[in-house]
Amino acid sequence: MDTQAPLSSSDTKTILVVDDDPSTMLICVKTLRAEGFTVLEAEGSSEALKILATHQEPIDLLLTDLMLAPPGFEFATDKNPYPRVHGQDVIQRTLAMKKTFRVILMSSLSYHERKAHSVVTDHVPFLQKPFSVKALTELVHTVLAAAPLSCDDSAAKSTAKQDVRWYG
Repeated sequence: MDTQAPLSSSDTKTILVVDDDPSTMLICVKTLRAEGFTVLEAEGSSEALKILATHQEPIDLLLTDLMLAPPGFEFATDKNPYPRVHGQDVIQRTLAMKKTFRVILMSSLSYHERKAHSVVTDHVPFLQKPFSVKALTELVHTVLAAAPLSCDDSAAKSTAKQDVRWYG
């Protein structure tokens, strides 16, 4: 019988999950907490960027949906330095803040749909929705064991200059 010892508090990793779909959020949060991770939750990109910028403890992994709610007409201002942005832009902004970071991008869009809309996910760990609990936990463990992305990674480039179509 293969059993794993519980993680000690010094080994506990913190994961920020960003998704505007409550059912996906619930699956991710329950699964990752059952694995012994500390999980932070954000329903959208504004909340995620604020957590990334202000959270006092280290955040080890960002698990974000690609197709977050459209940003509408919203600017970063002194009152709101965390505008709503596309999931891939959350990754870019995170890398700009942290320089290197571990991320997983998830989406229900197929590979061909992502390509058709110029959404580049090559070289970024990707989780196709719907996913199994096993696929989620295996990818999280794999990404945490691998080298983080950096600002120089071509996959982390912004889609802001590309023709991005918002859904929802």
